[in-house]
Amino acid sequence: MSGAETKTEIFTVTDMGELMGEKDMSSTNMKRSIFEQYVQPCLAELFGTCLFVFVGCASVIGNVGTAGVLQPAVAHGLALGVAIMMFGQISGGHFNPAVSLSAYLCGGMDLLLLVPYILAQMLGGLGGAGLTRAVYPFNVYNASFGGAFHVVSDDLATVTLAEVIMTTFLTIVVCMGAINSQTRSPLAPFCIGLTVTANILAGGMLSGACMNPARAFGPAVVANHWNHHWIYWVGPTCGALTSVSLIRFVFGDKKTRIVFK
Repeated sequence: MSGAETKTEIFTVTDMGELMGEKDMSSTNMKRSIFEQYVQPCLAELFGTCLFVFVGCASVIGNVGTAGVLQPAVAHGLALGVAIMMFGQISGGHFNPAVSLSAYLCGGMDLLLLVPYILAQMLGGLGGAGLTRAVYPFNVYNASFGGAFHVVSDDLATVTLAEVIMTTFLTIVVCMGAINSQTRSPLAPFCIGLTVTANILAGGMLSGACMNPARAFGPAVVANHWNHHWIYWVGPTCGALTSVSLIRFVFGDKKTRIVFK
């Protein structure tokens, strides 16, 4: 075998090795891309919702004395703001089916993630409520229905309307502060948490200021307390659709608006 032939053979083997290495790297990058695009965001939504619901339920159960809605309002707002800061760059930091719905309809997320997000949030709500049940004595836990929402008023239309209004406020802050290109702000997590606090202070005595079906569902299942549970699905869903309509027709940027472009 001549020297030239030897060199040619060596280069051929090297090129094949490089090609194999490129294929392996491509396969690894694809797996990483699938994990980071679909799996990791859902896990972030599950874990973040779990933490949020745990703090929310615990703040209601431990709310003794004359604090009223102040303790739950501050706890929910702070927990949500911190959770968004932690996981916002991974999943968007929704932790709420109503927020995910409004984000998708405003162009802020992929349709393929909508149902997995909602399922992850519901499981996270169950996990957070279960952790609350595990750490509190039964008599204390049972006295506050495990942090589940309890409608006192007989005027269910007013209670539902309150949920619609408060969820509209929340979801429009989310979409305008984190999705809409004209109004996006790095202060969005703080603003969203502050909105939840303000809503609970304003409407906590009316409906409990849920604004989040996952927050209602978890403790309802764990505590088996379903008092007018439908309100906490209908109200937030209608609120999300209201905010989407306002953004799509009035307040959205040129890409988001469907009229007057």
